[in-house]
Amino acid sequence: MSIVRRIARPLLATGYVANGVESFRNSSSAAQHLTPTVSAFAKAVPQAGPALQNPAMVAQGLAAAQVGAALLFGLGKLPRLSAGVLVTTTALNAYADYRAAEASTPEQKAARRGSAFKNVSMVGAVMLAAVDTEGNPSLLWRAEHLAGDVRKNAGKLSRDTQKQVAKAEKAIQSAVKHS
Repeated sequence: MSIVRRIARPLLATGYVANGVESFRNSSSAAQHLTPTVSAFAKAVPQAGPALQNPAMVAQGLAAAQVGAALLFGLGKLPRLSAGVLVTTTALNAYADYRAAEASTPEQKAARRGSAFKNVSMVGAVMLAAVDTEGNPSLLWRAEHLAGDVRKNAGKLSRDTQKQVAKAEKAIQSAVKHS
């Protein structure tokens, strides 16, 4: 792991841990922000309705997921998976915060806009982290090259088999002629 990753990951994770802990402590406030989003999601996906009946539990679950993913990310354990979890939780929290923010005065609108830009920037940062392969090839690249190697080897095997069949035919014809 490069020195930049060793420094940047814990720095990026710090904000997520602090935000998750704060959301967990104030789950009733977070639940109020999440209620419209949870209701809309429950209507869109009726199968999830029973799991979303208690917005406070949903808020605590999101906060716990965010803290856990941020800790893993900061420690460099499962960085791509934990960054993916952070993208999801941050996007949900950003949407809920944006909807819940007051916007009746110009100052409130400016604060709401500033918060939205900060949250979108954080989503972008963890999206970059989610696709960071640390200089190693991605799974897609590996799969494509494996498929190419399999095709190449299958072609070689086919040609070798054809040569062996031709040799066997010649040997049989030669044996029939000499019998």
